[in-house]
Amino acid sequence: MSSAAVFAQDEDTSERLDTIVVTGSNIRRVDIETANPVLTIDRAQIQKSGKLTVGDLVQDLPAIAGQATNPQVNNGGGTGASGVSLRGLGTNRTLILIDGQRVINNDVNQIPASVIERIDVLLDGASSTYGSDAIAGVVNFIMRKDYQGAEFALDYGISDRDDGERTGASFTFGQSTDRGSVVAGINYNKFEAVGAGGREFSRSALYLYSGPDGLGQVFASGSSRVPTGRVFLPAGNVGPGGINLRERFGCTSVTRIAGTNGTSLDNYRCYDAVGDAYNFQPENVILVPQERTNLFALANYKLTDNVEAYLKTFVNRTSSASLIAPYPLDSLGNGIVTSADNLYNPFGVDFGPGATNLTARLTGTGQRINSFDTQTSQFIGGLRGSFGDTSWRWDINANYGHLTQDSYTTGYLNFTQLAAALGPSMLVNGVPTCVGTAGDASTAIAGCTPLNIFEQDSAQSTATFLTAQSAPFQNFLATSREATANVNGELFDLPAGPVSLAVGALYRKDYSNLLADSTIILNPQTGTCDLGTACTTPLTGNLSTKEVYAEVFAPILSDVPFAHSLNIDVGLRYSKFNLAGNTTNSKIAIEWRPIEDLLVRGTVSEVFRAPNVSELFAGAASDAPPAQDPCQGYLPGQQLGIGACGPQTGATNIPATGIEEQPNGQVNGIASGAVAAGFSLKPESGKSFDFGVVYDPSWLEGFSISADYYRIYLNDTITGIDAQTVLTLCYTDPNSPYCPFISRFPDGQIDTILEPTVNLGRLDTSGFDLGVNYRLPEFEAFGRNIGRFAVGMNATYIQEFDNSIPGADRFSNAGAFTTLFGNFPRVRATGNVNWDMGPFEAGWNMRFVGNTKAIGADTGPLGPPFLAIGGVTYHDFNFGYTAEPINTQFQIGVDNAFDKQPPLYYTGITVNANTDVRTYDTVGRFFWARATVKF
Repeated sequence: MSSAAVFAQDEDTSERLDTIVVTGSNIRRVDIETANPVLTIDRAQIQKSGKLTVGDLVQDLPAIAGQATNPQVNNGGGTGASGVSLRGLGTNRTLILIDGQRVINNDVNQIPASVIERIDVLLDGASSTYGSDAIAGVVNFIMRKDYQGAEFALDYGISDRDDGERTGASFTFGQSTDRGSVVAGINYNKFEAVGAGGREFSRSALYLYSGPDGLGQVFASGSSRVPTGRVFLPAGNVGPGGINLRERFGCTSVTRIAGTNGTSLDNYRCYDAVGDAYNFQPENVILVPQERTNLFALANYKLTDNVEAYLKTFVNRTSSASLIAPYPLDSLGNGIVTSADNLYNPFGVDFGPGATNLTARLTGTGQRINSFDTQTSQFIGGLRGSFGDTSWRWDINANYGHLTQDSYTTGYLNFTQLAAALGPSMLVNGVPTCVGTAGDASTAIAGCTPLNIFEQDSAQSTATFLTAQSAPFQNFLATSREATANVNGELFDLPAGPVSLAVGALYRKDYSNLLADSTIILNPQTGTCDLGTACTTPLTGNLSTKEVYAEVFAPILSDVPFAHSLNIDVGLRYSKFNLAGNTTNSKIAIEWRPIEDLLVRGTVSEVFRAPNVSELFAGAASDAPPAQDPCQGYLPGQQLGIGACGPQTGATNIPATGIEEQPNGQVNGIASGAVAAGFSLKPESGKSFDFGVVYDPSWLEGFSISADYYRIYLNDTITGIDAQTVLTLCYTDPNSPYCPFISRFPDGQIDTILEPTVNLGRLDTSGFDLGVNYRLPEFEAFGRNIGRFAVGMNATYIQEFDNSIPGADRFSNAGAFTTLFGNFPRVRATGNVNWDMGPFEAGWNMRFVGNTKAIGADTGPLGPPFLAIGGVTYHDFNFGYTAEPINTQFQIGVDNAFDKQPPLYYTGITVNANTDVRTYDTVGRFFWARATVKF
């Protein structure tokens, strides 16, 4: 990966021009090294990496941080997608382009690797050049052009534990003439799942809690929703015959003794939070199954000497799934009522809303599987040409994107169908019978079999559950229509060279629509749906954007003392949004070469991002986020934040006995877009600064070094606020506007937490980038040619990543992991050593993720335990041989050669596999091989 070599984002293939358009600018120029800090991954590096999809390759970049998704994300993922989060600012602030054009799907895995010529990564804000979203930078995929011939490739890979098998094949052909060219082909790849139980770090649910001395203690535990059930005992003399159930057992909750039917109080004992917890990890996966097919065709044809037509078509279909543990039933959270007069209820009290809680793990219904079918189409076409023999070029194009995602979920139940089975029941002629009125056989309900929810894993209970099993369906549709017109050329000459101008106009309309099965439509009054959880809200919305831009490049000095060249680039873009007002964003960039070998560069840009259709119109959806209630586990008499812990928001403190531990460190959440939550979003805006140097010494051919300082600040950041942040802010300030997001039961336990998309506050980040590359000349040793070596290193240091949230202290994420923003190790780096000699080639790639820190799963009486995470280095090796007589290249490789295991972050800090699956490798040592035949 080279940070010094910068190439064109688009080049006129009908005529070899001496000017190009570089990623980060709209100006056509001769220079390929400009004020824009661009890192390039070329085709050779993509091939040597052995990657079937480019997501892993791009996510390895040192400038990546935060919590972009990838195929290792199971709980909360499953789509097989890979996002890009430059500077840790999130995927919504990193713009993805194909040949300088926007794409509708930010999943970079949907871009066919076999047709990519190179990947340009702009590490600078570029709102004046590309409009909204280009805050952290741009990833521009440059496609192959003028390809002549055909090639066919086969790929196979497997981990050293005989799982995670992958297979792939691709076919690409091209034809080129003096009038035009065409490149087309197909890619196919398939990845088998890797089970969490197949790795030691992920086979058990590990929790980190603070001990009496404030130090962290680790427990192998799990969920309190257990197969033998957990029954919460009500206070008072309310049990059978007026007994006090808590005094009877000497505890506040009990579980069924394994092997009993649960119909007698003698079949229960006190619940042990550690020993009885259900280990859900073996049911999860650490690499989701996925199957992907890409079709592509790129063509251009010269209509006249000055006019060329072009078309780029990409079609992708991805099938994938998330697999998690069986359903965790929760009577209060799911709104399920089990009658005191149920035939199998030995406790003599109701369970459910308005009463006490009953939880269980429905192991008999099997895993919860969410299957996704994602189809993406992108069509880009237009006309381009020149005005006679002048320098002026024009381009008129249309860009249409279409995304559909269907999802089917199994392992969930329609609890409304079980209401009668959990209601009053009795024996009628020795037969268990559901009745409408307790003890009245005349009210028997035909076709209804009473359900023994207290022995959920019995054959009869499982059969009853399965009668209510539901496979809800969702369909998400998004479209984007864009029309653009651009003109650029030289205005006039200055002593240092010609002044160039680029102007253009754009119109874009984005639309989204979510359809959902009636069983999962959220009831806003109860916060549940017929399936209890996995709820959502259908919504439709559209956004329209109108923009005009201009950019001027002016050479000020040339070939004078202390100024081999001095250039200024000024850009301006006006944007108008139907739901976010209007804005004008500018940039100024300076390139100064005091000598020919040294470039000093600097860019100051205004950046802007309007809320997108997902942030505005995403329907309310239930989830189970990790969160620790600040109101639990406090010392008797300890003062609490007024309004944070009462039965209802704004109530006084709960009794000093405290709230019992929230099971599993998870709560019931409802995430939503702003519209579904009743909020209006403002756009976010700020500035981006980049200052750096590039040194390419003429006395050392092949060597280049670059160093850059960056700083970005944003106001009114648009963020999906998480449950833990809501709890913390309300606990700290009972007058916080986020307190109404919390709903509690009368006993103080959390009912639900709303997690909407909001304008959260201000974000500041800064740091340094360093790149060093050296391609050594061929040399001999011991009288023999030993080939040519190339070495490279890129690194990023995060100096600051601070967030200011109204009502809370300013906090820093630099060098830390948080559930809201993800992982920000201060140092990330990549290094590579490549060698080639004739038909042979080999490479050694290294990736370093630096030290970071995280907090424990609970607050504890002395505050959260401190969790230090050490640095991790991965090593990948590859070897290739080209057999010229048969036009075939053979490649083999091993990724994570030393089988480095990910560090433990523990359940409760993260929701997947006890680690940060967005940052570290979970599969382990992986072997791969590829054969490519050219015709």
